[in-house]
Amino acid sequence: MKQTATLLPRGLRTGAVLVAATLALPAAAQVTPPVAPPAAAVPQAAPSGPFTLMQAVEYAIQNNLTVRQSQLQAELSEATLRQTRLSQLPTANANASQTWNYGTNVDPLTYTFQSQTTRANNFSATAGLNVFSGFQVRNNIKRYALDYQAALLDIDQARNDLSLNVASAYLQYLLGEELLRASQLRINTDQSQIDRTQKLLRAGAVAESNLLDAQAQLASDEVSVVTAQNQRDLARLQVAQLLNLDQARTNSLALVVPQLPDPDEMPAMDTDADGTYQIAQTTQPQVRAADLRVQSALRGVEVARGAYYPRLSFGASIFSGYSSARIARKLSGDSTIVPSGFIYQLNPATGQPVLVPGVFAGIRQPRFQTLPEGFGSQVKNNIGKQLSFNLTIPILNGWQARTNVQRSVIGTKQAELRAEQTRLTLRQTIQQAYADALAAQRRYASNKRQVEALTTAYRNAEIRFNNGLLNGTDFNQAKNNLAGAESSMIQAKYEYIFRRKVLDFYQGKPLDL
Repeated sequence: MKQTATLLPRGLRTGAVLVAATLALPAAAQVTPPVAPPAAAVPQAAPSGPFTLMQAVEYAIQNNLTVRQSQLQAELSEATLRQTRLSQLPTANANASQTWNYGTNVDPLTYTFQSQTTRANNFSATAGLNVFSGFQVRNNIKRYALDYQAALLDIDQARNDLSLNVASAYLQYLLGEELLRASQLRINTDQSQIDRTQKLLRAGAVAESNLLDAQAQLASDEVSVVTAQNQRDLARLQVAQLLNLDQARTNSLALVVPQLPDPDEMPAMDTDADGTYQIAQTTQPQVRAADLRVQSALRGVEVARGAYYPRLSFGASIFSGYSSARIARKLSGDSTIVPSGFIYQLNPATGQPVLVPGVFAGIRQPRFQTLPEGFGSQVKNNIGKQLSFNLTIPILNGWQARTNVQRSVIGTKQAELRAEQTRLTLRQTIQQAYADALAAQRRYASNKRQVEALTTAYRNAEIRFNNGLLNGTDFNQAKNNLAGAESSMIQAKYEYIFRRKVLDFYQGKPLDL
């Protein structure tokens, strides 16, 4: 009989591959790994020996690409927050330029027209300070701080989703192992039945059709063994992919197969779905991250409203320059006598001044040279300084500020709806896991009673078959009925265990077997 290990119609989606034979995860726990790893990813060394579930979860958290991508996203949020905080500091910049002017131009320092080739240098240093901007910087800091905290919680959420994925794949592997053991036991039983039927056939106690039916049953059970092996190997491959193992480690991956108790041997669930939800909504990172993003959206509204306020900024600058066309007068070291006027002499008889003919007064004046002014002196003499206050009062800017406020308010409402949806999804996931756990427990108990009844019927059919009182077809039907009931019981067992682990996980308990 062909066996399947599909516990629920839904599958665990990993990347673009839908694994049908798997323990179905809640929708909130499904994770799509990124295509490429981050550049700074450094995988952790794998432990020696087979992996336990706890070791597999811890290794996956350290090496899985989705978790690393969440960590890099948190680093980006931290960088944004750090830059916003630093924006409160003054700005300072220095500039320098060198230009050549050809033909007719205006000298940048003398502001005179000239027709010659000149070289000019300009140097400046500026500083600015945002004095007031409607508290936008302060609100942005608080906003990005909330976003950073939410990004850190996203890392925890990625780890939680990955943990549930690993647990699902790990239990799927254990399910495949148990189904494989059950199929191999049936193979051994089939072989013993064939040997017994051959002896009875040689003794003439049974018809040859009984031997053919037994051989057909063996072939069918061998197919079931191959199917169980494939399902187990696929689950092991899924675990290896979640752990981000290379091909060599994937081929050598071994998982510990613990002895798990049956559902009827496990203690009863200590809380109901509502109690689990009350615990989960205070501990699960996706809920806290959604609440933080609501607070961040509220700060975004305050940032948008800051555009209504005037803006005041302060600026200071210092500048200087050099021009090759600028000239300066310098003493040459000698002097020239320059006539300054006539000489008069007082007439003693009249008491009046009388011009002395042919005699002139003169003064000695120094001589100057016109030379290009040096670079250092020009830079020193051309220094200029400036202080400024800039006030901007918004009056009418196309209603941009009001529109941005409206957008921010809508964004806040969207964040609130997302937070409400997150809580709703969490509650529905827990309710579904609780209902699935109870259903699996009841199904296991029913299948267990069915296995006990069909085991008795199979033994009776085996006795009748060996005595020639039952044909091979009816005997194989009894055997297949028992095999199907055993397979359903095993699947119900592992589904119940997984659902219990999901509920324990939402209660803050570690994932362990």
